[in-house]
Parts: sequence; structure tokens; C-alpha cells
Amino acid sequence: MNSEALATLHQHLISALITPPEETRRLFHGRGRLWAGLEQITVDWMEGVVLVSLFREPPADELLALKALLMELSISQTWRQAQAHTLLLQHRYLPDSTTEWLCGEVVNEWLIHESGLTYKVDFGKKQNSGLFLDMRYGRDWVRAQAQGKRILNLFAYTCGFSVAAIAGGAEQVLNLDMARGALNRGRGNHRLNDHDLSRVGFMGHDLFKSWGMVKKSGPYDLVIIDPPSFQKGSFELDKDYRRVLRRLPELLTADGCVLACMNDPSVGPDFLIEQMAIEAPGLHFEQRLDNPPEFIDADSNGGLKALIFR
Repeated sequence: MNSEALATLHQHLISALITPPEETRRLFHGRGRLWAGLEQITVDWMEGVVLVSLFREPPADELLALKALLMELSISQTWRQAQAHTLLLQHRYLPDSTTEWLCGEVVNEWLIHESGLTYKVDFGKKQNSGLFLDMRYGRDWVRAQAQGKRILNLFAYTCGFSVAAIAGGAEQVLNLDMARGALNRGRGNHRLNDHDLSRVGFMGHDLFKSWGMVKKSGPYDLVIIDPPSFQKGSFELDKDYRRVLRRLPELLTADGCVLACMNDPSVGPDFLIEQMAIEAPGLHFEQRLDNPPEFIDADSNGGLKALIFR
């Protein structure tokens, strides 16, 4: 992050905040590798809260220069006109993803909006705030497809897909994730949107030990698979994804479909297409969903891959 790179970042943020988004959006996606020297930084607009994330530790002088730039931004007229009030710097490279409050009062929980729906996120407690912003088009697609469908949401996290599905008229959604705390937040997200919780199930189990329970609640018209790329002791993409794919034929209705997602920048969409052909040959690749324009990447295969199979 030399002075030229920081000047580029400053200009991007000033331009973005002149007319701030009405809902939560990424303002700067350095990880798309389009701006030299800024590959390890992202900036998110959380509706008054600006969250800056660093994914690699910079030299001490560069970190000081970045903080000086951000503090300058926080006292600018553009900042005030955008009604921004809190500035956070999250050090994602540290084991506990330490978050610094550079300005504004400490905000532990906050309500954000996406496509007219409400979600609660956390700041300063966990590595991830609670909603992956690059999956916006995926949630919108599920919402558009959901009417009258029975849906299985695997690796559900805080149930963003489920919230979108119920908003779209899904008959029933089953959310499965090992992290029961995340599922509790998902239940809360449904309540924030006044959803009928009798149409939503929550299963806090290890998927690979729970196939019988999952199958018993089926069959499903749509299965959503959005696992972590790597989670020690629970999921390794290159080994475990295929274990999920081979179960799909027994989970789906005759005309069912699958949204299979992957966010490892080193693995392209061909991995999923090829593994699906081996493990569930009755399902055929239909399309890859676009990513939101703010997540532009120098390599089209480097960002989120959200693939539809039918």
C-alpha cells in the first residue's frame, strides 16, 4: 500500500460515499486484484457503518498511513453527508480477526438490508459479520425460484438463503449447519422479516452424520450447497464436496434442481461441473449466476462460483 495505492483507495471511497448505497454493499473489492497494492483490502458499506477489512498484515508504516487516510475520510464533508457514523478496521489475518473502532461508538450488533429484507450482523465478535455480500444474486435467484417449493439449505450459516426463500413463497425450508449459534441467528433473521417459522426447520448437526434425517424430510425441489472452502475438522472442498454431490439423487424430486456454490479463488467452476457429472450424472449444468458488479475480479474464475444444475 504505497502512497499511490492509498490515493486510489481514497478516491474510490470518496466517490462511493458521495451517493451511498441505500442498502448494504461492498464499496471497494481489492481482492478482485484490479488495483495494485490493494489486493488485501475490502471496504463494506453497512448502512452507516463502514467496515474495512485487511487480509494480510502490512508493514507498520503502511498500516499507519492507511489509518491516517481512513481518519481523514471520517472527518470529511462526504462522510458527514453520507450519514456515516462508525468506522471499523478488521485485521482478518490475526487468529481472532481483531477489530479496531477508529471512530464512532462500539456497535456489537447492527441491522442491515438486502433486496428489501432485514438481517442482523455482528461486529468485533467473529471473523465474518453474518452475511456474505457476494452471494446477493444467489439469494435473489433463490427468492425468484422459491414459490411453492420444498428447499434444503446445506451449510446454512445464518440462513440468508432461507430468508430469501420464505420471502419468495417457499412451502418449506430445512436449514442444516453444525454451528447452532449461527442457526439461532438465522431464526432471528426470519423473525426480523415477520416470517412464519412453522415453515422453517433448523438442524444443528454434522451433515455427514445426518443423511438419514435429511433424507427423511425430503424429497426437495431445490437443494442449496454453500460450504466453506476449508473448515478444519468438518469440510475440505476437494474431498468432501463430492460426498455431498453423490447424495443428491436420493434427496431431489424428479424435476429438482441444485444451486452449488464455491468461493475458493484457486478452484474454477469446472471442478463442480466435472464432479457433478461423476457423482450425480442425472444432473446437468444449466448456468452460472453472475456475481454482483461490485465484486469484479481480474480472473472470472477467481471469485464466487454459483452454479445451477437441473
